[in-house]
This record gives sequence, C-alpha cells and structure tokens, in this order.
Amino acid sequence: MTGPGTNSYLLGSEKLALIDPGPVIDSHIEQLLSACGDRLCWILVTHTHPDHSPAARRIADRTGARLIGCVMSDDGHQDRTFQVEENLYHGQLLETPEFTLEAIHTPGHVANQFCYLLRGEGVLFSGDHIMQGSSVVIIPPSGDMSDYICSTETLMNYPIQVIAPGHGELLDEPQTVLQQIVAHRLAREHRVLQSLIDLGESGLDRLLPEVYSDINPDLLAMARLSLWAHLLKLEKEGRIRKCIDLHWAFGEEHWTLADS
Repeated sequence: MTGPGTNSYLLGSEKLALIDPGPVIDSHIEQLLSACGDRLCWILVTHTHPDHSPAARRIADRTGARLIGCVMSDDGHQDRTFQVEENLYHGQLLETPEFTLEAIHTPGHVANQFCYLLRGEGVLFSGDHIMQGSSVVIIPPSGDMSDYICSTETLMNYPIQVIAPGHGELLDEPQTVLQQIVAHRLAREHRVLQSLIDLGESGLDRLLPEVYSDINPDLLAMARLSLWAHLLKLEKEGRIRKCIDLHWAFGEEHWTLADS
C-alpha cells in the first residue's frame, strides 16, 4: 500500500530538518544519518502510521534531534514509539535562518495528520493526505471523510506551488490536484447514494462491489474502509440512516436513505 515506498525529505544545509523518517529499516536509517552528519536538529512526522514515523526514535537517540509531531490515542494503527514533549498545533512555525515551515493540521486520513508548507517556495509536504497515483484510504474512527474533504478544501487557500507527497513523485499544478481530489470523493459519494437507491437497505459487503466496481478487486479490502467512512459522513449529515433490525444487530450494520 506504500507504492514505491515512503518518501523522506531533508531540508536545509546548516541546520537540517528531516520529514517522515519512515519505518525501521537499518540500511535506510544509516543512509539518512550519513546524509545528515551532525547537522540534524529536527525530526518531523506528518502522522504516526508505521510506514512514516518508527525510525524517528532510533535517529533521535543517535543524533539528539528534537521530535516534532502530534501523538494521538492508539487506534490499532499507530506507532506507539513516537513521543513528543508537546504536540504540534495548527499554524505553528519552525523557523531557521534558511527556511520557515508552517504546520497545517489536515485531519481526514487520520486525526493527527499534518502537512508542512515550506514558506517562500510553496512546497507542501503532504504525508498521506495526498499521494501520487492513488486515493488515500480513510480508516474510521480516527479517519473521517468529512474532515478529509474539508482539509483538502482548506489547502486550496494556501500559496502552494508543488506537492511533495508521502508516497510517489512531486505533483505540479497543486490547485488542480486538490480540486480533483474533492471531485473524486464527491463522485464516489454519489455512487454510494445511487447504490442505496438501487439496492435498498444494504451493508458494507453488499454495497462494496457496486460502489467500487471500477477498481482492481485486489484493492477492495482497503476500499471497504473508505466506503465505511463515506457512509458515516452521509449518516452524520442526515442523508442516510442506520437501520435497526434484529437480523443484523449482532453482525454487519445496514444503512438506507434517510427518507426511506
């Protein structure tokens, strides 16, 4: 699910910041340490999933670099080795004589997801909020589809020139990318509603092949999580409702249109 792997980024020349050191892979850690020498001052993570942050503790212990990020309660997917003295906050600035990074809270993929904007150059380090070549999986309950769409729309207000994603290549035309992401999610939401019209009361497993008939079947297990996130969003908005029925009360939840 990480495509070509997790991207780690180094900023600066005199005092370095490392964004998303990645998983604990000894050869990767040694390459990062070799590139940094004794200049590493900060280790930043976009979020604490196991493909982004576990190497942070190992590198911090070797260099004394300060860890920067946001720790959340464990939802079964978090790197519990990552700890900070104080959580990052929206709008926080990391400033050196060489660069200024602005922290932008972008919940959706997960509640503690942050992007970092390199001011002046307009480079957005997006972690898993935006990936090149694929849609981001939204995993409830820490992931939230409403938050994801809202966060993406919020990013449209920033002077972004290029997106440096957590996975894949740099993305030019960031405004187009952001607009396409929102349009894609809303189009998928429309398919959820249409499927409920066609099928009537349905659970995740019945809806999944209808809503995601256009993707590789190997990806359906992950798509099921995003479908759940879509349903929770629509339920929160009052557009669909959860059915109360003893035949599924101890199994899969079902939904139907709110006016059904």
